[in-house]
Amino acid sequence: PLRKGRSMREVMRASGVLEGVLKGLKGDPGRKYLLSDTVAYEPLTNYLNSFYFGEISIGTPPQNFLVLFDTGSSNLWVPSTYCRTPACENHAMFNCSLSSTFSDIGETYILRYGFGDLSVVLGSDTVTVSDFCPLGFGLSLDEPSSPFYYLDFDGILGLAYPGVGISGYNTLIQNMMQQNQLTEPIFSFYYSRNPTYNYGGEVILGGVDTQLYTGEVLWTPVVQEFYWKIGIEEFSIGPSATGWCSQGCHGIVDTGTFLLTIPGQFMSAFLQQLGAEENDEGYIVDCSSVPSMPTLYFAISGAQLSLPPSVYVLNVGSTYVSSTNGQPLWILGNVFLRQYYSIFDIANNRVGFALSA
Repeated sequence: PLRKGRSMREVMRASGVLEGVLKGLKGDPGRKYLLSDTVAYEPLTNYLNSFYFGEISIGTPPQNFLVLFDTGSSNLWVPSTYCRTPACENHAMFNCSLSSTFSDIGETYILRYGFGDLSVVLGSDTVTVSDFCPLGFGLSLDEPSSPFYYLDFDGILGLAYPGVGISGYNTLIQNMMQQNQLTEPIFSFYYSRNPTYNYGGEVILGGVDTQLYTGEVLWTPVVQEFYWKIGIEEFSIGPSATGWCSQGCHGIVDTGTFLLTIPGQFMSAFLQQLGAEENDEGYIVDCSSVPSMPTLYFAISGAQLSLPPSVYVLNVGSTYVSSTNGQPLWILGNVFLRQYYSIFDIANNRVGFALSA
């Protein structure tokens, strides 16, 4: 089960953090997908509004952590007792000396965030989601207090392809598949449109729940096996096709990003067609002069997937990062995925969408 926590934005505001600090966290959400041999850049702006978290356990006996299940990254990391910053001490911390199954790998690496680096050391232990699975994971050595202190979750569990993970180490899904712990080589997400603290949705490893969606599943192929990246053939605002994807667009299906993110080169035209304005945090905020907002349509694998205005208003951002071969890049985050049950088919390298129940 996933539960509704507080977004980092909500925690920071409740703590009296100045709006200027929030604005200083602005970054391009697309930079998360820039591959590097030495660092994994995961800007926390992608997580500012995220509030769907789930619990995992690590070690023997188990130590519990609240994590964000993220299809936009591949590594697992949690705070550890190696780290002495306030950001770590404000969260659950893994204590390796208390686990009889812990093995020290000792290799260190960096997660780079633009306004502070998170350094981790690799270890291996039993990870429990719904079953036991030995896995290498990162234990934080140092976390900058701002803004890590204000995260309402402890760590991140990546579900993207192994190619964007730490070289030479399996992802959680790889290990579960090798140990025959998945009924099928798939996983799926359901996000409730009306989340509560006790229930915000579900992530199902190894299957789907047909009661959580209606109608047929639309399957679309993954175009590059790093992230869950799919093709977008057209984007329409109301009944009007924009033609922005006439030469092809790509979209990354990312449970670790809250926003619907539009390619930066189209943002001005998008706002103009809506009659809305963009503030300096990159969200649509002034719709007071707009009598009615249109439904948005994505043409994917020959079908139209729609987003009503109640879903996307105030939840749109932009990215100036292009896809690998220069295609305009969209990020289909939680805003999109609350509308559609999503199925990630590892064996067939495809993503399925069905209207959420």
